[in-house]
Amino acid sequence: MDAATLGAVGSIVVGLAAATAAYVGQRGASRASQSGAVLGGYSTLVDNLQEERDKAQTKLAETERLLASAYADLAGERADKAALQTQITALTAEKTRLLARIAELEGTPQP
Repeated sequence: MDAATLGAVGSIVVGLAAATAAYVGQRGASRASQSGAVLGGYSTLVDNLQEERDKAQTKLAETERLLASAYADLAGERADKAALQTQITALTAEKTRLLARIAELEGTPQP
């Protein structure tokens, strides 16, 4: 083989090696790009989920506060009802006692 043939074969081999390296490099860049897109999408999804979770926690805290307030109101109303029931019982007993006293004094109770 003469020098010209060796030079041509060497150029072809170098060209093929460069093309192969460029192809492999492009595939690696494509994978990195895809990986970056997946990680970026994952990060956005995580951020959205965290925002939604924070909103739900805030709503839950407000609902729990309103529920506690409603229970406090209910307890107050039950206490008021119990006090009124006690007062009704006392007044009924007083009425019965007074009717008996009127009858004792030989009077006629008026309705």
